[in-house]
Amino acid sequence: MQENQAQVLGDTDVYEIAPDIKKYSLMDAGFVEGRNDHFKLSRPISGTSPYDARYLLKITISDEFKRLRMAITDKSGLHNLNIYKGKDTKDEIDDYKFMMNFLEQKDILIKK
Repeated sequence: MQENQAQVLGDTDVYEIAPDIKKYSLMDAGFVEGRNDHFKLSRPISGTSPYDARYLLKITISDEFKRLRMAITDKSGLHNLNIYKGKDTKDEIDDYKFMMNFLEQKDILIKK
């Protein structure tokens, strides 16, 4: 996999940074500019309520738009998890897919 491509643990879909990505599109989609000018997105994944989320979707894009990292973690953000293996995670998987479709519509990511 190239460094501008990533996928979360257990997902068969690979995502790539869109070639015509803009900084303002990232900010509009909820990304925050972090240290070293990396752009980070952290969103709760919950099928019912974002206030009771069991998982977090974390996406990092480098400042020159060359590197992409993606992970689904526990609430603490420290442990990568595979929501596809979990029990009763259909709602969380649907929520994750909805967020990824949103990022595709904003021309931030492309599904390969």
